Amino acid sequence: MGEGSVSEALIRPEATKPTPGARLRVWLADEVKAQVLRWRLWAPVAFGGGAACYFALRTEPSLWPLAFGAAAAVAAWLAARRRGLRRRLTWPLMILACLTSGLAAAKIRTERVAAPIAPALPEGVVIEAWVVDVDSPGENGARIVAAPVWIRGLSPEETPVRLRVTVRGEPPRPGEAIRLFAILNPPPAPASPGAYDFGRNAFFEGLGGVAFALGETRRIDLPPAPWRLRLAMAVNGARYALAERIVARLGRRTGGIAAAMTTSHEAWISQADMDVMRESGLAHILSVSGLHMAIVGGFVFFAVRLGVAAWPWLALRVPGKKVAAAAGLTAVGVYLVISGAPPPAERAAITASIAFAAILLDRQAVTMHGLAVAAFAVLAIQPEAIVTPGFQMSFAATAALVALVEIWPKRTREISAPWPIVAVQRFGGWLTAAVAASVVAGLATGPFAMQHFNRTAMYGLLANLATAPVADFVLMPALALGAALEPVGLGGPFLAVAGWGVDLTLAIGGWTAGLPGAVRTVASAPDPVLPVAFLGVLFVCLWQGRLRWLGLPLAAAVLVCPRAPTPDVWIGDGGTNAAFRRQKEAIVVRPGVREFAADLWSRRRGLTLADRPEAGWACDRASCRPELTGAGPVALWWGRRTPDMEQMDALCLAAPVVSVRAVVHALPPSCDGRLVLDGADFARGGAVELWRSGAGGWRAVWTADVRGDRPWARRPNPAVSDSGA
Repeated sequence: MGEGSVSEALIRPEATKPTPGARLRVWLADEVKAQVLRWRLWAPVAFGGGAACYFALRTEPSLWPLAFGAAAAVAAWLAARRRGLRRRLTWPLMILACLTSGLAAAKIRTERVAAPIAPALPEGVVIEAWVVDVDSPGENGARIVAAPVWIRGLSPEETPVRLRVTVRGEPPRPGEAIRLFAILNPPPAPASPGAYDFGRNAFFEGLGGVAFALGETRRIDLPPAPWRLRLAMAVNGARYALAERIVARLGRRTGGIAAAMTTSHEAWISQADMDVMRESGLAHILSVSGLHMAIVGGFVFFAVRLGVAAWPWLALRVPGKKVAAAAGLTAVGVYLVISGAPPPAERAAITASIAFAAILLDRQAVTMHGLAVAAFAVLAIQPEAIVTPGFQMSFAATAALVALVEIWPKRTREISAPWPIVAVQRFGGWLTAAVAASVVAGLATGPFAMQHFNRTAMYGLLANLATAPVADFVLMPALALGAALEPVGLGGPFLAVAGWGVDLTLAIGGWTAGLPGAVRTVASAPDPVLPVAFLGVLFVCLWQGRLRWLGLPLAAAVLVCPRAPTPDVWIGDGGTNAAFRRQKEAIVVRPGVREFAADLWSRRRGLTLADRPEAGWACDRASCRPELTGAGPVALWWGRRTPDMEQMDALCLAAPVVSVRAVVHALPPSCDGRLVLDGADFARGGAVELWRSGAGGWRAVWTADVRGDRPWARRPNPAVSDSGA
């Protein structure tokens, strides 16, 4: 070898050593290559994003532009695939096709469910209706869902399909025909700008109004209802009868929890127990959702599979796993009917059904692709689910758990190990997996809990870990068996075991809720932050490789994003109550009046609700105003009649902000420089938040402006009487 060759051999390795930039490009290329089978997982994300864009609009779009855009985008994507173009071109086209399809699907769904919305009538009306179901009780009493047949003053075309009615005394049973005298209103608007919109959820659930009974509910005779309605009432009547039997077996407190977990009826749960479950982080147990479907379906699946395996003759002749999957699928369907098919249960049933269908088709049951199919199916049927906390939290938690399963190390099977060692190892493995699953699910759902509910159960992980063995292995299986056998009178022993599980769950919840600092109130972040956090959670779950951790800062956006300045004053819809900020407290002008709305507003803004002090305020039957300087910035008139000039003068002299429920036609000179809001303002805008601005002015944000002009937000202005008490 010559001298040149030796020199070339010594120099070549140094010359061919990759640079840091080249290594980074290779690493990024490897990361991208690892996603070969993962790109399609972003299709339901884009579809849901399109639906979310539809619900974020302030004005209602036309259907045909959305449908044409979706058709064009889908055609472009299919044409690109047909021509065999590279993924770098087809994937963006797929995302665009799914995004536009989500927009169009949400609009089509809105058109399909559109139904009359009740007007706000100034006086009580007579309502004749069928009782469809018994709803969860409110702060003013028991509630029912009714199908009105006739409402005095409304034509058949103006009559809502369903009403939610607050009744006096015990609620009538499903299937009964009733007549009542009630105040009728459209579904309420959000308690404050950007808050939970009950009216939108009611629109998609077919509820066209809310009514408050002013007298006793009377049973009457009505012509036979349509067969679909009769079927729904028969099913709900059977559900309610089952709930009553469970309560009769276990008592009102224990049985109320068990009935809610079985039939979704929460009529027997006290407010104290509900608060305990919320503050301990166990409230999700009460709502029939993914946890319940997974436990019931899984219990039936493993029980049937064990039974087939234990019968050798049958095990040699039928595929035990598929038989068990079919049984689990049947159990999920039955449980869906028994639960009343609320939207969370429907979504959970679709997800569980796809998992069992995968087993029947010889596919892996728990995969990210199966979850993507379930998400696509749910959003195609219910595009409005994308803006509900239940969908966001359940699919974020499920995606996180499936991602955990994907990276979880495979357990090495022991060979001839003594059974005590095997038992300890398996218990340790189960405990580690349970802790990891609880932590991962809690982290995935944390941003949504903070944004929507503004409460963080500081010991929720501890409570859920303590109750998981009870709920998974005792409570839900025993409750499922008891509910199945109770109609024939054989459910007693199983319901007794379930009652023991409920009592233990309540005890654990009460202990954790009583710990110091058990609940922390967190103000909501600006609205655009939650989609950023959702995308961050999904990126961590869907991306394979180390690059997934870039999603963590996005996932934590709700926690770290600065909050907007807190409003100084809040005035509720209609001007019947108000609150103002004092340091970290929200002082309510009328304690006990529509306090639910005031509580929602205060938690959304990270404030603690407090009652107005008696001293320093002058209040009567129709008004309340501060007497001392600094007592408060708002004077409130909630009487239905318009205050006279002398009364308006007293209100304006007392506070810089004056809220009057009635319409005011003239103002005294003392109101110059004051912000006076009257019934016409509230009829147009709903609730309002006020911030102090420079030179003694005020900046206002109204609920109607944030809500926009949408089908569920279009309501006639409530009639405001100029006279009367």
